[in-house]
Amino acid sequence: MGVVLEFGQIDRSQVGIVGGKGANLGELARIEGVRVPDGFCVTTEAFDRALAGATAVRARIRDLADLSPEDRAGISAAGAAIRRDIEQLPVPEDVAAEILTAHARLGADAAYAVRSSATAEDLPTASFAGQQDTYLNVIGAARVLDHVRRCWASLFTERAVTYRLRNGFDSSMIRMAVVVQRMVFPRASGILMTADPVTSDRTVVSIDAGFGLGEALVSGLVNADVYKVRDGEIDKTIATKKIAVEPVVSGGTEVREIADDRRDEPVLSDTEVLRLAELGRRVEAHFGAAQDIEWCLDDEIRLVQSRPITTLFPVPDAADDADRVYVSVGHQQMMTDAMKPLGLSFWQLTSHAPMRDAGGRLFVDVTERLASPTAGPAVAEALGKSDPLMGDALRTVLDRGFVPLVPQTDPVAAPPTPAPIDTDPAIVEELIADSEASLAVLKREIAALSGSALLDFIHADIAELQRVLFSPRGLRIITAAMDATEWLNDRLGEWLGEKNPADALSQSVPGNVTSEMGLALLDVADAIRPHPQVVAYLREIEQNGTSDFLGGLEQCSGGPSARVAISEFLDRYGMRCVGEIDITRTRWSEDPTALVPTILGNVHNFGPGAGRERFEEGLRDAEQQRARILRELRALPDGENKAEETARMIDRVRTFAGYREYPKYGMVSRYFVYKQALLREAERLAAAGLLRRPEDIFFLRFEELRDVVRDRRVDDTLIDERREAFRTFRTLSAPRVLTSDGEAVTGAYRREDLPEGALPGMAVSAGTIEGRAQVVLDIGQADLEPGDILVTAYTDPSWTPLFVGIAGLITEVGGLMTHGAVIAREYGLPAVVGVEHATELIRDGQRIRVNGTDGYVEILT
Repeated sequence: MGVVLEFGQIDRSQVGIVGGKGANLGELARIEGVRVPDGFCVTTEAFDRALAGATAVRARIRDLADLSPEDRAGISAAGAAIRRDIEQLPVPEDVAAEILTAHARLGADAAYAVRSSATAEDLPTASFAGQQDTYLNVIGAARVLDHVRRCWASLFTERAVTYRLRNGFDSSMIRMAVVVQRMVFPRASGILMTADPVTSDRTVVSIDAGFGLGEALVSGLVNADVYKVRDGEIDKTIATKKIAVEPVVSGGTEVREIADDRRDEPVLSDTEVLRLAELGRRVEAHFGAAQDIEWCLDDEIRLVQSRPITTLFPVPDAADDADRVYVSVGHQQMMTDAMKPLGLSFWQLTSHAPMRDAGGRLFVDVTERLASPTAGPAVAEALGKSDPLMGDALRTVLDRGFVPLVPQTDPVAAPPTPAPIDTDPAIVEELIADSEASLAVLKREIAALSGSALLDFIHADIAELQRVLFSPRGLRIITAAMDATEWLNDRLGEWLGEKNPADALSQSVPGNVTSEMGLALLDVADAIRPHPQVVAYLREIEQNGTSDFLGGLEQCSGGPSARVAISEFLDRYGMRCVGEIDITRTRWSEDPTALVPTILGNVHNFGPGAGRERFEEGLRDAEQQRARILRELRALPDGENKAEETARMIDRVRTFAGYREYPKYGMVSRYFVYKQALLREAERLAAAGLLRRPEDIFFLRFEELRDVVRDRRVDDTLIDERREAFRTFRTLSAPRVLTSDGEAVTGAYRREDLPEGALPGMAVSAGTIEGRAQVVLDIGQADLEPGDILVTAYTDPSWTPLFVGIAGLITEVGGLMTHGAVIAREYGLPAVVGVEHATELIRDGQRIRVNGTDGYVEILT
């Protein structure tokens, strides 16, 4: 095969030869009714041959892998040096001859677009759109050759190298092909997307159109006309278009002003819009996925590129074609990251809810409930209490009539009245004892199992996990605490004008395993603080890491006692980690170095006994608030009865609220036992040559893993595909509400009581605090000082150790009873959750005010 291929010789299987853009153009040229400007592709073989003797250049390319994607200066300097060298490389004579022959065959005097086509570009999982260069209106054979070299060099622009580093692509493995295509000099051009780029709705075709060449739109020089087509109906937004990019006779392009009388003209007629939409759907059907298509219009519509839209969140598979509505599980569980297949399947086995997975996340299908005239609004209201934005999105779905209402023929039964329960600490103690006894039995019985017997045992044990996790008595306790909290807020608001008084009354409740964990890590700091060698060792670990963190402590003065303190903490809490509902995540016991930054922060920021002092301070404040409230109630009419009833509710909250955190702790403890046993089995499979590495089991669902163990066969291709899909899923943001059309339905805070410029959210822990914002996206990079306000996407129990040192909390996800809110109340931290895009709108170091009573955030500087 030569170094030049005509479009007719190319299909999608040849990405490694012609790059993503070239392969997609070859496919476009095969679609009936689609016109593609003539051209050819200079294959990656030409790139390889040009670099074959350039040893120094290839070494510089390999060195790019050592750079951090955050090192802009290093990437810029290295990329510039590589580009300079490549642009000066001679094109091998035989390569140049083939290119010039193909150029002459198409027309030596014609104008061409010379376009980069990398092997990691326009892929189903990563578009790399705009990362390499395109040159328009290139005239003459010598200039075509020169621009082929420029396209090769553009593989190493700063933006392209950074994109590859962030997405896990090795620059030394990427090769560049070049598309050479006859120029079209259109009266109009633009972008066509076969899904709405704002809402992701797959039933909408969205067309951006401008006069002249499409570069004006792509570069952002001009506002586009926007046409949206759904079921043959067109919705238009006509922009004022002041400039256009036009070709220059001698080559290249220039920006020209559009005549005043044409600036507000529609670029396209309705007939042209509908024709474009029809072509888009035809291309989409051919590729089997939503497409981002570049088009131009002269005497007819020509398509000059098509790539998959990689930013769309996938739609869950449904059993039928009916309209469906899904709500995010991750937003309820405060873990919106993508999960690996084994983690997804374990969560589905554990939950009773009908869940479907998409994009590495889980969603509950609420369609049938929304279709009920009575249940639908109740679902929106209930979910809105825990996540106002989710509730508002569901109300939007209901208002649109997306789900047809199904009249109810039978009267709706009233929800059962919860059985009464005594405010008795012994009930909590019995539930915890039952959970711990069950866990001990699991550890004893699973230890000697292997092979199919192990997998069968775990599958059967899920029922025991559910028995403990969904204990009716446990659910009654949690419900009783929530009802008592709501009663206190409502009644004391009515009687005393207090806002969210239950927050202060919930400080330092007994038995909260998550808040106790944060205080226990302060005790670990107490054991380390007196030993400078241990502190110095931990600082070295923080910087450089180690494979044997705990073992190295033995060499330090004071190290053995520090190791005991850390080990005791891990014995109690080592099954926890960030994203702990995903069984595949690395636990603290597996990598204790994850705790080092927090331990060092506690050593630096707190004195001895801070854990005990923190708990006692919260307890005193809660008791003082209780005494004040009861005293003020007694002064009211019928005050004794009001005070007596209020005292009972306070006691109920303080007795039962701490248990809210225990069921998940018990579940995660059980998950860790399962994981350890499964990894031991995976090591046996790897030793037998069935798995390439033990961690491959994370990319199998539990049922598939059972088949592997039983049949002794592994599909490595499936594992590789799942690993690549997971890499893509990690870049996506999960929507709160998703429809079967692919639309991510967004909610809003419909409030008029906010100060100007305030960011709305949900009030979950009362109080107002001002301080420095610390935006933390990775808990391992947290560098918090006392008085800082933590701003992050979400917090699960693993973030609790940070709460002991902050003054307030802001999250993008969360609700009244999610973990961050519960612990914020217990620690007395003002907190606002559900603040959309908080980590983008609030900058690190800004001074902000958190109003955890009314639910908003103000940026002060």
